[in-house]
Amino acid sequence: MRLKTFLKGMGYFVLLIGTLLFSLFMIINYLLFNIDRVPEGELLADKISPSGEYTVLTYVINAHSTVAPAVRGEVISHEENDKKRNLYWAYRKEKGEIEWINEHVVSINGIELDVRTDSYDYRKD
Repeated sequence: MRLKTFLKGMGYFVLLIGTLLFSLFMIINYLLFNIDRVPEGELLADKISPSGEYTVLTYVINAHSTVAPAVRGEVISHEENDKKRNLYWAYRKEKGEIEWINEHVVSINGIELDVRTDSYDYRKD
């Protein structure tokens, strides 16, 4: 009987520790690796999609003299009330060259992305 009680208590303990570790992982991932938390930057370029449904903008971020520049790409969906979403984040870049491949695929500095679903983050590459 005591063994069952002990095992039940250990099960709750393992569940509690697992939940705490998972929560800690999610918080760290959100704070350090979420592409939506990158700085704004200064506008480099902007291009409207062939259909006019999207606009992609690129920005350069120069935080300060000890950090290399980075480029952030943002897509604006005109059919969703100009909803904005970060699409591209690259470190040690100063150019934000945009080229539309088709109505939904854009190339930013040679990285092809479907603006409806994709995103590029150099930290996850």
